[in-house]
Amino acid sequence: MQIIESSTIYDVIIVGSGAGGGMATKILADAGLKIAVVEAGPFFDPADPEHQTQLKWPYESPRRGANTVRPFGDFDSAYGGWDIEGEPYTNGDGSNFRWFRSRMLGGRTNHWGRISLRFGPKDFKRKDQDGLGDNWPIGYEDVKPYYDKVDKLIGVFGTNEGLPNDPDGFFLPPPKPRLHELFYIKGARKSNIPVIPSRMSMLTKRINNERGICFYCGQCSRACSVYADFSAGTCLIFPAQKSGGQIDLFVNAMVREVTTNNEGKATGVSYINKEDRKEYKLKGKIVVLAASACSSARILLNSKSEQHPNGLGNSSDIVGKYLHDSTGGSRSAFIPDLMNRQMYNEDGVGGMHVYTPWWLDNKKLDFARGYHIEVWGGMGMPGYGFGFNHNDFNKYFGLKVGGYGNPLRDEIKKYYGSTVGFGGRGESIPQKNNRCEIDPTTVDEFGIPVLKFNYQWTEHEIKQVGHMHDTFEELIHNMGGEVLGGKPSRAEKNGIYAPGEIIHEVGTTRMGDDPKTSVVNQHQQLHDVNNVFIVDAGPFVSQADKNPTWTILALSWRTSDYIIEQLKMQNI
Repeated sequence: MQIIESSTIYDVIIVGSGAGGGMATKILADAGLKIAVVEAGPFFDPADPEHQTQLKWPYESPRRGANTVRPFGDFDSAYGGWDIEGEPYTNGDGSNFRWFRSRMLGGRTNHWGRISLRFGPKDFKRKDQDGLGDNWPIGYEDVKPYYDKVDKLIGVFGTNEGLPNDPDGFFLPPPKPRLHELFYIKGARKSNIPVIPSRMSMLTKRINNERGICFYCGQCSRACSVYADFSAGTCLIFPAQKSGGQIDLFVNAMVREVTTNNEGKATGVSYINKEDRKEYKLKGKIVVLAASACSSARILLNSKSEQHPNGLGNSSDIVGKYLHDSTGGSRSAFIPDLMNRQMYNEDGVGGMHVYTPWWLDNKKLDFARGYHIEVWGGMGMPGYGFGFNHNDFNKYFGLKVGGYGNPLRDEIKKYYGSTVGFGGRGESIPQKNNRCEIDPTTVDEFGIPVLKFNYQWTEHEIKQVGHMHDTFEELIHNMGGEVLGGKPSRAEKNGIYAPGEIIHEVGTTRMGDDPKTSVVNQHQQLHDVNNVFIVDAGPFVSQADKNPTWTILALSWRTSDYIIEQLKMQNI
């Protein structure tokens, strides 16, 4: 097979354009380095009418917005999903890991919930509290200056609350709670459950002339055409290009491996062009992997050579191991007091205006770590299947709802906005045996060996989700509501989501000081090869009960500064 080699030698090749890759692109390009960004999906700009789904009506979709093509609905901006034609993955016996991929410039930052939480001091040193897992080789104080920078560069709304393990930041004004959230606040107070304004990366006031202000359409999952919410393309890569950065974008480019020389040092990457199906090689002095925790592990494991027979950076045999995702449990309810409600303006951001951070002491509980509570409800844009499930209403309350024509419209008006829901997102315990590895029998349509997953929840995660459901039922009772659906049984593992379904996978290239038990050092540099770095969530030693994106961004900035420093010192 003919391989086409580029004659250009880049200072840095960055694989992946999501949170970690986007931040590395901006910082390194702003420092004057010549950058190649290699992305497995197409170019994407939500301001381009060709890509825009924001502010479209359900009738503009042949599926009325239903999720039969895209997992989160027809207007969701993610190009991809848990299952992508021609790009399979497999599971071992008893494993049901689900791997979500967004193949597009900006990756999963185009449609994420934009919940932007810092890890706290305890989150970096969990072993010190419960003896489980491992501590990070760095602490909160190492990352705090970069959290501060990310807050100021990107923008995040919220309030300073003085909570020790939910650190304060530099916040924009938060939006006010809507009616269903006021009900939630009132119900939570009855059980001494704290509720604070959300911390989300949408601009509620202007921070520069390049981005607009949120106009409360509530459609952030569609990617913002005025760049008011954070996406890596619109907020990091595009500004770096406009400021004169030397950036070459290679889209629809599926990376096969990191190439190396006879000394075992990285020389660039090899990729398959999805359009002409030919293989190309790029040359670079430094390679930065930011393809996502599992994709970066796959690239390393497929990068075998005489010098790296077990895969690049895998002398420890740790690449792919300690994979873990957030726990998840959810419940919904019917609130009679919200029936026949008055219509008024309750638009807002695409997500919750308030949330509950972890509030309990695990020493008094039978599981480790904690979770936060997300709440949804209100009068969002109706779409196919919205509002209420008439089967649930009939089954649990004996209410005859539904119908056709005018009776159906009357029922919708009566119940519109009367349902609320809760989602718990918690911290799992990293397990060495929870892993992804190369499946020796399966390749994708480009001929690249695919990943095989092995993953099992432990009793800690299952009990934690059981606690979520107990809490949700208590909150619903306090709100004067009725639970929709039965409580999942212990035999059903308390209704815990399948691993991967929360889309917070981390830990496959873990950080550590000992090369025998970790893949990268505290600067996210491979122990085995000093000119390869990983800036996605793979280096995470543990997840925390927070969404990982803000920490990915902060650590990527920290690593980028280290790369610049090391280049100046001629160490790499």
